[in-house]
Amino acid sequence: MEPAVSAFVQGFPHFLLQGGVTLIMLILGVTVHVLMTPMKELKLIREGNASAGVGLAGIVMGLAIPMSACLASSTSIYDLVIWGVVAILLQMIAFRVADLILRDLPGRIEKDEMGAAIVLVSVKLAAALVMAAALWAPFIVGV
Repeated sequence: MEPAVSAFVQGFPHFLLQGGVTLIMLILGVTVHVLMTPMKELKLIREGNASAGVGLAGIVMGLAIPMSACLASSTSIYDLVIWGVVAILLQMIAFRVADLILRDLPGRIEKDEMGAAIVLVSVKLAAALVMAAALWAPFIVGV
């Protein structure tokens, strides 16, 4: 069998398993975040609240970045799940930090204050990038 085809046949089940687990964690992370925050993002988005849409996009991207780093750096499914859960918890803390900075972040987003949503997205993405780099740091420095 052609080496490329053989590699595909051997690797495809791992791709499906690891990719599937990562997508499930991403969906669960976004779901937990939406349920744990005081504002109802989906309801607000349906009502035309752009700030809620921007905030939810920040939540999704803020989780997708470290989840992808977890996927790229994990050595097993257990490793992937452990670090994925850590990423979800740290993103919840990032939301609280943004809320402390702005005071009443949920209320501001409910009032469609775009500035508040932009700060939330910035905090989420900054935390995501730092987490992703931290997951990769052992590979870069050879620890």
